[in-house]
Amino acid sequence: MQYPKGTIKEYSFYSSELQESMQLLIYLPANYSPLYKYSLLIAQDGRDYFQLGRIGRLADELLFKQEIENIIIVGVPYKDVADRRRKYHPKGDQNQQYIRFLAHELVPFLDKEFPTYQMGSTRALIGDSLGATVSLMTALQYPHTFGKILLQSPLVDQHIFKLVEDFNEGQLVEIYHVIGNQETEVQTTDGKVQDFISPNRLLAKKIQAKPITYFYEEFNGNHTWTYWQPDLKRALKLFF
Repeated sequence: MQYPKGTIKEYSFYSSELQESMQLLIYLPANYSPLYKYSLLIAQDGRDYFQLGRIGRLADELLFKQEIENIIIVGVPYKDVADRRRKYHPKGDQNQQYIRFLAHELVPFLDKEFPTYQMGSTRALIGDSLGATVSLMTALQYPHTFGKILLQSPLVDQHIFKLVEDFNEGQLVEIYHVIGNQETEVQTTDGKVQDFISPNRLLAKKIQAKPITYFYEEFNGNHTWTYWQPDLKRALKLFF
């Protein structure tokens, strides 16, 4: 069935944190009006979420069926694999600048341009793999700005464990977390092969020890969009 289609507009604005021009893909629902208020979903790997995740079409369907609330989806694409690693990886040399860009530049820009609720509980971050890692890091650093985090197969290391252990504002955030039970040998962007499932299971235990509203599930599959794409419908319905 064809649902009324939202529009995806391309924006570009200069980030002083990153000293470069950042491209944005912004999805507005079919019935978009400045008279309504909107929740925000900000996607790392922005182009992937629209092309491989088909998140725009999914939002069209869920909004038409009134299964989710009004939402604006903002995709932040990466330029190439090296750029993605610099910005998303905990050890990336632009990681902190990228996190500050999300909190200090992107959110104020979106709040100015669009009729958003301007509350942490109505702003979500989503990402897959390293995109999920940086989404989690950002929300733990800025829980008043981002209250919802959707993690699809995040890369988890000691740095992430420590951030979660030291996090004291669990009541401010909700986390949705999925990982594939076959993610035992994942090819990472630096050419190595890593076990993703064991660190993710440990991360789940650490999150469960906090007063965080938390959904965790292991899907039957590996580290690919074949599994992340169908998972998006539940994730959006659960959080919006």
